[in-house]
Amino acid sequence: MAEPINHNRRRLLGTAVLTLAAAELTMIGSADAQSKTIKPIKPGTNTSFGSMKQIDAGVLNVGYAEAGPDNGPPVILLHGWPYDIHTYVDVAPLLASAGYRVIVPYLRGYGSTRFLSNGTLRNGQPAAVAVDIIALMDALKIGKATVAGCDWGARTANIMAALWPERCKAMVSVSGYLIGSQEAGKMPLPPRNELEWWYQFYFATERGRVGYDKYRHDFAKLIWQIASPKWNFDDATFDRSAASFNNPDHVSIVIHNYRWRLALAEGEPKYADLDKRLAEGPVITVPTITMEGDANRAPHLDPSAYAKKFSGKYSHRLIEGGIGHNLPQEAPQAFAQAVVDVDGY
Repeated sequence: MAEPINHNRRRLLGTAVLTLAAAELTMIGSADAQSKTIKPIKPGTNTSFGSMKQIDAGVLNVGYAEAGPDNGPPVILLHGWPYDIHTYVDVAPLLASAGYRVIVPYLRGYGSTRFLSNGTLRNGQPAAVAVDIIALMDALKIGKATVAGCDWGARTANIMAALWPERCKAMVSVSGYLIGSQEAGKMPLPPRNELEWWYQFYFATERGRVGYDKYRHDFAKLIWQIASPKWNFDDATFDRSAASFNNPDHVSIVIHNYRWRLALAEGEPKYADLDKRLAEGPVITVPTITMEGDANRAPHLDPSAYAKKFSGKYSHRLIEGGIGHNLPQEAPQAFAQAVVDVDGY
């Protein structure tokens, strides 16, 4: 789920940010109009990917879906927790039909992705996850790609765009700017905001680790229901994603990720320099579209709170119709359209 940011910062942004965002929307409106229109699709039309592959990349053997022509412009779609690659089961064929080479990897701790060494720390540190995707791009000989994500995937895309802008042609990020730090994670939020992060505090305890391990299926389903209260997904849809949580490293990665955010778990020293740069809240320069569902009940900020974090061509889209946190799976046409549009900025 999205990383907590001090909500009091919203008050400091004021009318100037809103004016800037409006100006940017006007500036890139012509680019939107020139983009290829994605065909309508009913969410849930597809239930599987046509091509699943494995490749050694960095510290992992990564499982990933691939669609579209080998010589198409590359797009990397990144899932979050507690979701998996099926977040993009309808998005991928839409983009493939538009001529893109689409890569949808299982993050570390999910599906068929495995660590190459038993001795590697089962680390959920956000910087480590981003390094994984850069390593995947290297392994696939992809120099530059449009990156798009939701939840952990959006944070990963944000980190990639901030630290390696030369590898990112453009970005789509659900729920906006999600780069945080351990220091930010130490800052208390108002009680109502803290309540939204109940699972983060649960995971901080040994009871929480054991509980998530024992009830990971029920736990994930509860998060789906809370975060997307108007999404009427069926058991088969959920079960296809829940199967990826049976990865032997899943619990360790998830628990470490949330404990790291609260500075209750250490990261690996080799990522210390990256974390230092991320703690400064770097501005993202690559062309970006941020998105939000009108019924997202996961913790997230108002777009005005992060608009100034994007200095390149930028726009924000609110997707209406009861769309919750897992926006790409709930509104695949809108998400795919955003990818096509931002690629044309």
